[in-house]
Amino acid sequence: MSITILDGGMGQELVRRAGRATPLWSTQALLDAPEIVRAVHDDFFAAGADIATTDTYSVLPSRLEPQGLEDRLEDLARVACEVAVASRDAHGSGLVAGGLGPLGFSYRPDLAPPPDEAAETYARLARLHAPYVDLHLAETMGSVDEARGALMGMGVTGKPVWVALTLMDDDGTRLRSGEPLADIAPLLQEFKPQAVLLNCSWPEAIGDGLKVLAPLGVPCGAYANGFTRIAEGFDRVGATVDLLEARRDLDPVAYAEHAQAWRDTGATIIGGCCEIGPDHIAELSRRFA
Repeated sequence: MSITILDGGMGQELVRRAGRATPLWSTQALLDAPEIVRAVHDDFFAAGADIATTDTYSVLPSRLEPQGLEDRLEDLARVACEVAVASRDAHGSGLVAGGLGPLGFSYRPDLAPPPDEAAETYARLARLHAPYVDLHLAETMGSVDEARGALMGMGVTGKPVWVALTLMDDDGTRLRSGEPLADIAPLLQEFKPQAVLLNCSWPEAIGDGLKVLAPLGVPCGAYANGFTRIAEGFDRVGATVDLLEARRDLDPVAYAEHAQAWRDTGATIIGGCCEIGPDHIAELSRRFA
């Protein structure tokens, strides 16, 4: 079975290289040093990734407006896309995925706007990405409605759409909202994304979630995070990732053991999310590419 290797966690890798966390998270590097974003893309491709995900997870109105940067949205989206494309072209192969995160806040689907409203924002952003990317990737969707808004909006460009869902760490059969993961099935039938993935959750939870997704008949995949837990204070725009602690038991080999189980369950797209770096992707590539 052929495996597509995703890249790893751009945001945390940028924080590690910059040496500081800010409320803008991964967007800070686009403002201060886009060459570091390029270097991370290059390192993931060199490690064996087949896909570069643009550094646009938090290039969103809800993230930029509190910092007085709403007028920079289009420029930042363009720069992020151009950097990813340049890295892919220099590598000589691969795809570029236009990544977009939640419009409320990560892991807080209760803060998301209603699907119709969210769809308008995602459509605007997808149109900005479309001249550069090969596919759109909705990331860390924590509820059925959050995923609905993204799928409604991203479908406007006609490019392939992938949707990635985030799970409760202590129950991989449920979305962060508490809804059963199985409740996503009608949405997949309605919008027909080209792939459904599980992301930014414990690898153990993702293993359980894939057992729910795999029988649904849609190509599936996974990219876990390496956090010990989601801290209570990490719940609003402005919170910084230094509230989150990395696990110490997920070195590249240990992470790849989880990924091996995902593949055995039916995952055909595998990569990493927060705290999963180029060394982890290199081990995945060694095993699967």
